[in-house]
Amino acid sequence: MSLTPECSMNSLKGSPRHDGTTPLILAAAMGHEDCVRELLAQGADPACCRTSSARVGVWPGQTGTSALFFAAQGGFLEVARALLHAGAAIDAPSTNCAYMWPRLQDGGTPLFVACQCGHLPVVHELIARGADVNSCMKDKATPLFIAAQNGHEDACRALLSAGAAVDALRSDRATPLWIAAQCGHDHVVRLLLRAGAYVDQVRQDGATPLFKAAHKGHSAVVSELLKYKPNLGLLPNGQTALHGAAIFGQMSCVKLLARAGGVRMRNSASLTAAQAAQAAGKHDVVAYLKAREDARGHT
Repeated sequence: MSLTPECSMNSLKGSPRHDGTTPLILAAAMGHEDCVRELLAQGADPACCRTSSARVGVWPGQTGTSALFFAAQGGFLEVARALLHAGAAIDAPSTNCAYMWPRLQDGGTPLFVACQCGHLPVVHELIARGADVNSCMKDKATPLFIAAQNGHEDACRALLSAGAAVDALRSDRATPLWIAAQCGHDHVVRLLLRAGAYVDQVRQDGATPLFKAAHKGHSAVVSELLKYKPNLGLLPNGQTALHGAAIFGQMSCVKLLARAGGVRMRNSASLTAAQAAQAAGKHDVVAYLKAREDARGHT
């Protein structure tokens, strides 16, 4: 590859677009490995970072971050390797990502975005090169948290094997298990529980993983959590997991939880799950729970 007269060393190293995008950043974002290698060979700075764009919505978006971040985001393994070999900072955080990647605002690293997108080869490469598996965002979310949230089991496994903290707390006290349960990723929930995740972590709003899974109707997650004897009783949010399932009409979860016990337990308003379901108009749930109550009353 040869550079045209218009593509001078100044344009490579010191004359980015108005938003800070250099040819290297653009080539990395597009996955153009040959261009990236040539630009690096010609002296392009692997540490250059994009600044906030004045034009909202222009791809690749408002990121204020590096070529390596974009390579990781796109899953471009060989581009990432070339940048790392040239000295790109492996844990350089992104800033001002609110337009395209709201959860990457303030501190997402290349490993974080690779985990978010499920680009496993890039995840493995970054870990092998020494990326910090416990780096966190401004809200304290870690790569394991974002991998769990998006259901990327293999990325979670790689992070755990590299020493990621299984119960690292986000600022709202949610853990990777908590977010995986809320999102219905039973395979990730299983992995995290086997890795020792705390089953009864209470988020700031008073809800546990079991409560969130139950009220969302994630019966496979509820089944996994029940194997670890979670709290079935009254939670700081004033409800039980059974109440959460009953109020939202999640019959499959209602059945699992009712069989686990506590069918007559009352919430902070002194309502049983059947009464709470009645108030919510979930008549099929009411009929089932009343039948369970009657059956237990005759045993």
